[in-house]
Amino acid sequence: MPRSDTAPFTLDPAPSVITFDCYGTLVQWYEVLLREIERVLDAHRASDRSASAILDGFSAQSRRLTAEKPHRLYRDVLRTGFRAAFSEEGLSPSAEEIERIASAPATMGPHADVPDALLRLRERYRLAIFTNSDDDLIAPTVERIGVPFDFVITAEQAQAYKPSRQFFEHAHRAIGVAREETVHVAMGMYWDMKACHELGLRGIWVNRLNEAGNPDWLPYARVRDLDEAAALLLPA
Repeated sequence: MPRSDTAPFTLDPAPSVITFDCYGTLVQWYEVLLREIERVLDAHRASDRSASAILDGFSAQSRRLTAEKPHRLYRDVLRTGFRAAFSEEGLSPSAEEIERIASAPATMGPHADVPDALLRLRERYRLAIFTNSDDDLIAPTVERIGVPFDFVITAEQAQAYKPSRQFFEHAHRAIGVAREETVHVAMGMYWDMKACHELGLRGIWVNRLNEAGNPDWLPYARVRDLDEAAALLLPA
């Protein structure tokens, strides 16, 4: 059941826009990337290496790379970050293998619960995607979701990555809303709930992997999937 780890979630003041992280929250980020990493491990006869460890290594690299200035495109973050993550495990994938991983986000489809929940939410709210991606990389992913969004805000447009204030302030200006007119729905604890905490945004954490939250970034409502998020946002 949806729950809040501190105060009850509230729709007062009433939001007009629901904003979503995309990778992991709406589409199958972990599933697709783990599959692509396994392909590389099989090709290099490295079955003793962990695909999950390499993906964790990329996540650590991406925190560093996305914080650096000047802004670099996310596809370049993917290339550089995965090359470093594989190197940490003593592996050197080919340029073609790295490029296949860097292009993988364009192939990601939605989680099973996502399209119906978004369609129900569209009946009451405008919907937006806030993504640490590039315009060309996210476009086919949004198309695969199959539900229209009113806004798609990318790190390329903002010239900054979540969880930075610059990203969210750019996004709210582009949409034309104040932060209190929004609720942000996301799987990312560091990338999204941290920003909600720091900027005073209402946040719904989609805990698909049954992970422990971070008490430093409370408050946020915690749900298992987008159906439960919709239940919070569309009370009977």
